[in-house]
Amino acid sequence: MAVPIANQIRRLRFEAGEMTQSELAEKIGMTRQTVAAIEAGKYSPSLEAAFRIAAVFGVGVEAVFQWEG
Repeated sequence: MAVPIANQIRRLRFEAGEMTQSELAEKIGMTRQTVAAIEAGKYSPSLEAAFRIAAVFGVGVEAVFQWEG
């Protein structure tokens, strides 16, 4: 069951020079599999992970994640 949090990670990765999931994972200290699960909406990131992801792209958390609950 998908979580009610949408995200813009794929778009942001593309806009950041087609950053791979592995590259993002390395920057935030997570595995590629975890990044893939978050991006696919199968896993909700911790608050810390959400802030780390946003920081990589230089945007606010709300630009990456949207609550759809």
